[in-house]
Amino acid sequence: MELACLDLEGVLVPEIWIAFAEKTGIEELRATTRDIPDYNVLMKQRLGILDQHGLKIDDIQEVIATLEPLPDAIDFVNWLRERFQVIILSDTFYEFSEPLMRQLGWPTLFCHRLVTDAEGRVVDYKLRQEDPKRASVKALHSLNYRVIAAGDSYNDTTMLGEADVGILIHAPQNVKDEFPQFRSVESLQDLRGAFLDASNRDLTL
Repeated sequence: MELACLDLEGVLVPEIWIAFAEKTGIEELRATTRDIPDYNVLMKQRLGILDQHGLKIDDIQEVIATLEPLPDAIDFVNWLRERFQVIILSDTFYEFSEPLMRQLGWPTLFCHRLVTDAEGRVVDYKLRQEDPKRASVKALHSLNYRVIAAGDSYNDTTMLGEADVGILIHAPQNVKDEFPQFRSVESLQDLRGAFLDASNRDLTL
């Protein structure tokens, strides 16, 4: 059996923190794992900015409720689920994901949790485990699954490396330059073809 493991933000849905940065006008919140490879450094920076500006979980969720999946993402997920078992491996948070996952038809999602206080301030975050995307693929291998994975950022590269086949989608040039071993595509339509090429089964579009 073959599994498809996908990153979420930047692949299927907009970058949530970028959307929030645009809403609030706080330029520093635009940073993602495309810019800062160390996720813990990135999250501590984000929490500090939220605290500095008095922003709460409700403020972020209000923006997320206005977002839609990227063009073709819903059709792509439906197409992929007809041919593979699909798992979304994301560094987002369950407290963020519900509106977008509903629009995508509720694919399985492995991600993290936020810690908020009684006033709704985001005070901490709980990673599911260290290097969770790679660890998930490694665990799936232990169950004798073949894994094809796709992502767009630095924090996806260990997942892509652990997978039987790793594919970059919508990746910035710096990530493509640093990880030339991964096939790179620029659209979800092209990602369909990349998954077909990577499969060891006779699949068609």
